[in-house]
Amino acid sequence: VQLQASGGGLVQTGGSLRLSCVTSGLTFRRYTLGWFRQAPGKEREFVASISNSSRMTRYSDSVRGRFTISRDNAKNTVYLQMNSLEPEDTGVYFCAASWGNSWQYWGQGTLVTVSS
Repeated sequence: VQLQASGGGLVQTGGSLRLSCVTSGLTFRRYTLGWFRQAPGKEREFVASISNSSRMTRYSDSVRGRFTISRDNAKNTVYLQMNSLEPEDTGVYFCAASWGNSWQYWGQGTLVTVSS
């Protein structure tokens, strides 16, 4: 199983980025997909998730209204559209896949840096 995240980069405050995570080796449509992030010196935190049917999405309080998670089951890909970025959004962003009550598979991360 592989999860390959991409789309990170350097952006100014107020800018936008779109992260992508392409998966292989799993039955994508069965899994809940999520995004997490880890800022320098901090623990990894939940950002957003989307159910296998896309009917349910969840967001952390810090990103709700600015970020949008989506998925394309035909492309085995999950996305995170990030708007109105703030310096506090800086960190390494990881995608993950869950079937059940835990996150079984993780991607390698993509770095997002928001300059003030």
